[in-house]
Amino acid sequence: MKRKLVSMVMCMALGATMLAGCGNSANTSTGNAGASNDAAAKTDDAAAADQTDDSAEAAGTESSAASGDMVTIGFAQVGHESDWRTASTDSCLSVFSADNGYDLQFVDCDNDSAVQLEAVRGFIEQDVDYIIIDPIVSTGWDTVLTECEEAGIPVIVIDRTIDDSDKYVSWVGSNFKTEGLAAGEWLKAYTDAKGISDVNVLVIEGSTGASATIGRTDGFKEIADANGWNILDSQTGDFTQAGGQEVMESYIKSYEGKFNVVVCQNDNEAFGAMDAMKAAGISYGVDGDVILVSFDACTAGLEYVMSGDINADFECNPLAAPFVEEVIKQLQAGETPEKEVYMTEHWFVNEDVLSTINVNGEDQDLTVVTKEIVDAQY
Repeated sequence: MKRKLVSMVMCMALGATMLAGCGNSANTSTGNAGASNDAAAKTDDAAAADQTDDSAEAAGTESSAASGDMVTIGFAQVGHESDWRTASTDSCLSVFSADNGYDLQFVDCDNDSAVQLEAVRGFIEQDVDYIIIDPIVSTGWDTVLTECEEAGIPVIVIDRTIDDSDKYVSWVGSNFKTEGLAAGEWLKAYTDAKGISDVNVLVIEGSTGASATIGRTDGFKEIADANGWNILDSQTGDFTQAGGQEVMESYIKSYEGKFNVVVCQNDNEAFGAMDAMKAAGISYGVDGDVILVSFDACTAGLEYVMSGDINADFECNPLAAPFVEEVIKQLQAGETPEKEVYMTEHWFVNEDVLSTINVNGEDQDLTVVTKEIVDAQY
């Protein structure tokens, strides 16, 4: 396998300059740090010999990498719009590192679908071994995926889905509609337990056309319609804190005193909605006038669940890279990986009013957030 030079440098800086957020240092690969302690007991001559051997081994590794033994991967990431996205990027940078035998060509597409298509075409020109795509939008992919197929480069899709082509080997991610259904089922059970019969909802959607937006919207609306809830409005906040705040400020002007539930389709939007409601003197969260529901469940989101500012947060696991690596290993072994790989996710709440909810006919656990859970999250 040939190692290629990076021809597109649109990526975020690695290491300490990486955006802070859900992707904390626990997810960053540090390589093999342990050295054997028995070196101290060796003679000077033996130690010198070991040093010579180590130098030769290092030179051999470098030569091997230069000769093309590394697996080259092109990754076209959505952007850096949220804490969740940072955790997703950190996961790939950690798993597909040079220490692990990979040459990762990373492009931050900054939520521009045209840039993303060109990034994929750039990977084809570089003749990478594999391409990973987190699609900004779910359509418009068939032509470029056909080009990947003709070039003999397997494509693995993560997180969001592609709806107009099946020319990829595997998709790794979450069931977004199930997340929306779970949020709806929790709200139904919670309002019943609290004796709240009048449910008036404002929704802050994610980016228009994103499969996460479509799935969460459809799932939640299915439960809302079944229970006769009043969805007052539903507008995009683009999965950003600024977008969430802007939409919430507009909602407050239009629907002041008319809503008692706000559903944000990711944590960053929820943070922006909290800022807007706080500025307007509207109480939210546990014991507040407004029930606040969020998605993603990154570290900062769970901290707000623990403090009671967010009532419930429905996890969307960003750590796809280990699952993607398993797909690559299967392909290299001549095996056929699963077309869809779903990651395990959890539903987080502040109160122990409920222990389970029923989603698609299956009882699923609710997890009350503690400091230990926050500390263990990405």
